[in-house]
Amino acid sequence: MGGTEENYVKEAFDTNWIAPLGNNVNEFESQIKSYTGIGSACALSSGTAGIHIALDLLGVGQDDIVFCSSLTFIASANPILYLGAKPVFIDSDLESWNMSPLALERAFEVYKEKGQLPKAVVIVNLYGQSARMDELMTICDKYGVAVVEDAAESLGSKYNGKMSGTFGKLGIFSFNGNKIITTSGGGMIVSEDEELIKKALKKATQSRDQAVHYQHSEVGYNYRLSNISAGIGRGQMEVLDKRVDQKRAIFDRYVEGLGYIEGIEFMPEMEDTLHNRWLSTLTIDSSKLNVTVNDIVEHLAEFNIEARPVWKPMHMQPLFEDCDYYSEENDNARYLFENGLCLPSDTKMTEDEQDFVIDKIKELIL
Repeated sequence: MGGTEENYVKEAFDTNWIAPLGNNVNEFESQIKSYTGIGSACALSSGTAGIHIALDLLGVGQDDIVFCSSLTFIASANPILYLGAKPVFIDSDLESWNMSPLALERAFEVYKEKGQLPKAVVIVNLYGQSARMDELMTICDKYGVAVVEDAAESLGSKYNGKMSGTFGKLGIFSFNGNKIITTSGGGMIVSEDEELIKKALKKATQSRDQAVHYQHSEVGYNYRLSNISAGIGRGQMEVLDKRVDQKRAIFDRYVEGLGYIEGIEFMPEMEDTLHNRWLSTLTIDSSKLNVTVNDIVEHLAEFNIEARPVWKPMHMQPLFEDCDYYSEENDNARYLFENGLCLPSDTKMTEDEQDFVIDKIKELIL
């Protein structure tokens, strides 16, 4: 916590506004709009809720096709199933680790030939790195398909000077407990289309019609953020830029401590972007280091250090084994999963603690 969150939570208690209404909710939405430069925002109970509502608003329904990044957390794809639609997964490129324009174009060509263009494309900004939004948006615009930008991990990042989460028809942020800022659990859906966000607000509050009595003409959800959680968010926004600086400093210390070792490659930062470095991630060449990702994870665990592989791609998940997948010449998403490692990246971590992590990795591989 940054220190001021309690004041805003106390405000919710003092004014007796606890439910998903109140000044904290309004102000938190205003902060996100001001910070990102987006026109409209609606605070929600999770980023997953945001993706669900976004796809719903874009008309995704039973048996529709939705293209989605494969290398991501499952929350990017689950809402496709909520609506009865069929995900088609798209490979990553190795420069961004995000959706490959080449693989996306291939998928569009095939599905255009089938006469079954997707209703939406979910593009993920992995670990805080923006996808190649200019190229990807150009492709999606060519086929007239709307983009949902999953910026759950990338608040504070920039692509060509523009804030992450503001490129798609709808953007999504997450404030889950592990994100760069948190409301304990929460999310935000944003758009330049004010009418679309008004519809999102209605969807998030059980789609109640304007009437004295309770009347409902369409399916809705109970997805609004509470005024208490939004109070935490207000305080967190005050330290967001500091968090980004801290995350980037953590990454730089890892690069300084490990980057010279042949066989270790850190996640790139594309030109003209700002990567918030939510997690410090790298790939290892097992043939050069004579260890696997799991060897490193298990070795660090012996010293109470938690490290993990990168996300297991969706096209490799049992849940999605029957779904189509379009890759580049090589399956980059699989490569990154099999060789990728996430290191401890908590902003509370001291330099001594980080040096301890670095020393234990060196102990194993050198």
